[in-house]
Amino acid sequence: MRISTPTVYDQGIASMNRQQGEFTAVGQQLATGRRVVSPSDDPKAAAQAVGVAQSQALTQQFTDARVTARNSLSQEESVLNSVNDAITRAKTLLVQASSSTLSDADRQSVASELSGVYNTIVGQANATDGNGTYLFGGFRDDAPPYPQDGEGNVRYVGDTQVRESRIDASRLMPVSDHGEAIFQTVPSGLGYVAEASRGPGSDGDLTFQGPTRLDATRPGYGEDNYRIEFLDDAQLQVVTMGADGTTRTGETQRYRSGEPVELGDGALAITLRGTPEAGDSVTLRPADHPDANQDLFASLKAAIEVLEVPVDGDPATLADLRNTLSTSMRELDNSLDNVLTVRASVGARLNELDVVDGVGENRMLNYEQNRSDLVDLNYVDAIADYSLREVGLQAAQKSFADIQGMSLFEQL
Repeated sequence: MRISTPTVYDQGIASMNRQQGEFTAVGQQLATGRRVVSPSDDPKAAAQAVGVAQSQALTQQFTDARVTARNSLSQEESVLNSVNDAITRAKTLLVQASSSTLSDADRQSVASELSGVYNTIVGQANATDGNGTYLFGGFRDDAPPYPQDGEGNVRYVGDTQVRESRIDASRLMPVSDHGEAIFQTVPSGLGYVAEASRGPGSDGDLTFQGPTRLDATRPGYGEDNYRIEFLDDAQLQVVTMGADGTTRTGETQRYRSGEPVELGDGALAITLRGTPEAGDSVTLRPADHPDANQDLFASLKAAIEVLEVPVDGDPATLADLRNTLSTSMRELDNSLDNVLTVRASVGARLNELDVVDGVGENRMLNYEQNRSDLVDLNYVDAIADYSLREVGLQAAQKSFADIQGMSLFEQL
C-alpha cells in the first residue's frame, strides 16, 4: 500500500499532538492535585462534587450561626450570674434588717445599700451585647426594656418574643430570653407567699412566720387562695378562695399568739404572733398565682420603702416592717429560683451547641472525604500514568523523526 508523504506527516503530527495533550492533562492533574480538573474529565463525578460542595457550604453556615448563638447565650449567662449574686446579697441584707437590735439609722443604711443592689439589677436587666442590642427586650431590642421613672420604679416595655437561630437543619434554638420570663416570673410549685393587711384604723402588731407546707397532696394545694380574717383580737376565720371562683368561709377559731394556724385541711400552716385588731388579715397565695407578686423589682422596692420608714418604737410600724420583709424574702427566694431555672436552661442550650458542633464537624469530615473520593488525585496512579505518557510522547517524536528520514532521495 502506498502512503503519501503528506499523510505520513499528518499522522505523525496528530500522534504527537495526542500524546502531548494526554501528557499535559496528567501534568495538570499532578499540579492541581485533582483528578477532575474540568467537568469534561468526569461529568458524573463533577456533578456529584458540586452537590457535596453545596452541602459543605450549608453546614458551614450552620457552624457560623452556632458561633453567634454561643456568644449571645454566653453573654446572657454572664448577666444572670451577676443577677444571682445581687439577689443573694439582697437576701443577706434583708436578714440583717430583720434583726430587732437595729436602729432606724442602721435600717436606713441597709436601705441605701439595698437601693444600690436594686440599681445593679436594673442595670443588668438593661444589659446590651457588643453591638448595642438589649439582651432582654425580646424583639424590641433597640431600647432599654426596663426604663426607670423619676421615683426609680421600672416597668417592662419590651415584648415576650425571643430571638431564635437555626443552628442545624432541624433545630431552631432560642438564643435569648425576654425580661418578663427572668425578672417577673416564678416557677410553678414553689409553695405559698403570705402578705399581711391592716383593717381600717387598725393599730395591731400582728406578725406572721411562714407559711410552711404540711401535705402537698391535699385537694386544692397550689391552686386555692386562703385569707385569715380577724373578727377581734381573739377570734379568726379562714376564707378559702377556690381556683373555680368559689369562696368558702370556715368556722370561727380561737386565736392564740405563737400557735400555727392550719389551712387547706392540713395542706399548710402559718404561725401568727402579736395582737391583731378587727379587720386585720393575712392572705396566702401560690407563688405563681396571677394575683401574687412575681416582680423582682417590686419586691426590692417594697423592702427599701419599708426600711426607710422610722419605727421609733411603734409596735404597729415594727410589725409592718417585719411582715413586709418576710414577704419580700420569700419573693426573693422565688425570684432567685426562677433566675437559676433560666440560667440552667441557658447552660443546657450551650451544652447542646457543643453536641451539635461535634455532629457538624463529623459531617464536614464526611463531606470532605466524599469530595476527595470524587475529584482528588491518586498520586501513585497519576505518577505512573505521567511516566507512561512521557514515554509515549517520546516514542511518537522518535518515530516521526525516523519516518521523516525515510526518503528515496537519500538513496540517490
